[in-house]
Amino acid sequence: MGLAASGTMMAMDRRQFTLAASAATVATAAGTPLHAALFTHAGGPHLSAYIPALAETPEIGRVSLCDPSGECVSAARKALGSRLDGVYTNPAELLRKEKPAMALVTMEAQLAPTVIAQALDAGAHVLAEKPACVALEDFAALAAKAKTEKRQLVLALANRVDPVVTRARQLVQQGAIGKVYGQQLHIVADQTRLTRPAYHQSWLASVERAGGGHLIWLGIHWLDLACYITGTRIRAVSAFTANAGGQPIDAEDSACVALEFDNGTLGTLNSGYYLDKGYHTMIKIWGSEGWIEMRRHTGPLLEWYSNASGKRERLETVDGPSGYTPFVQRMTRAFAGLAPPPLTAEDSLRALDVVFSAYRSARTGTRVRVES
Repeated sequence: MGLAASGTMMAMDRRQFTLAASAATVATAAGTPLHAALFTHAGGPHLSAYIPALAETPEIGRVSLCDPSGECVSAARKALGSRLDGVYTNPAELLRKEKPAMALVTMEAQLAPTVIAQALDAGAHVLAEKPACVALEDFAALAAKAKTEKRQLVLALANRVDPVVTRARQLVQQGAIGKVYGQQLHIVADQTRLTRPAYHQSWLASVERAGGGHLIWLGIHWLDLACYITGTRIRAVSAFTANAGGQPIDAEDSACVALEFDNGTLGTLNSGYYLDKGYHTMIKIWGSEGWIEMRRHTGPLLEWYSNASGKRERLETVDGPSGYTPFVQRMTRAFAGLAPPPLTAEDSLRALDVVFSAYRSARTGTRVRVES
């Protein structure tokens, strides 16, 4: 392994270390790989990213697979080779026979809670593709179970480990822009995917199966980052949702959310499927001594201005790996007790609470307080 376990453990938050190291199935020494299990099905989200991520994580040894459809077995065998050890069609059977230390659950939102609960009961830490539920109370119950079982449970809010995000957060923490005053966010993807008949039949197009549309699938990332970068929490929202493109789906393709943060500042989010292809994304943060603008998919990655200690304005391209592979690697090390996690069950629950509060606001036409 890269970083010595002892040095990393001393720097960890004591509670997180206790959660990770207490599991009997988790590696207790550097060099002892974890046994991972991947739970999915036909149409499981981001499998093309998760399977290589498991293969490229050095702290993972054996990988067991549960896929009732059998559709991803070939891809898993190709990527994992001899590390793929056990293919199942029933989650309970896999958990009973294999007793994995960690579970990666990438499933339709309405199906995920049952498997997550089974994995936690079996003693596994869980990394779950969002939203992992269709109602906030379902994930709240899972977070409570994780706490009781002394296991970690996190949503795959993978942008937290993006080097651009790390740099933006560092600038805020260092006081480069002074006191935060306000934020403007947008995360926009393509409308093209929504025009395809196959999408109309997919779980992502159904509120009953997915919990919502663009906001819970993509907007949640930027809502989480708005808090993570600035060290704040969203305490209230006012929102609108719509089907701007008019496709035959009942999940929203457009959402606008006004945000009130616990430090007394305000922000806005535009979350929607508008483009013919690609993404437009931005997080802009204004402060008393300057501003930061992060554009992940177009233009310079990070632009910022500070007059805190002499006027400075910079365009930065922040190098480093991003996406699901570094996130899976970070979480695996956290599950093994070798590093602090980039987020917790509480962080995951809070992000979902903001989304479901926004949906409630849009339905009722009222300002909604976020309780988490």
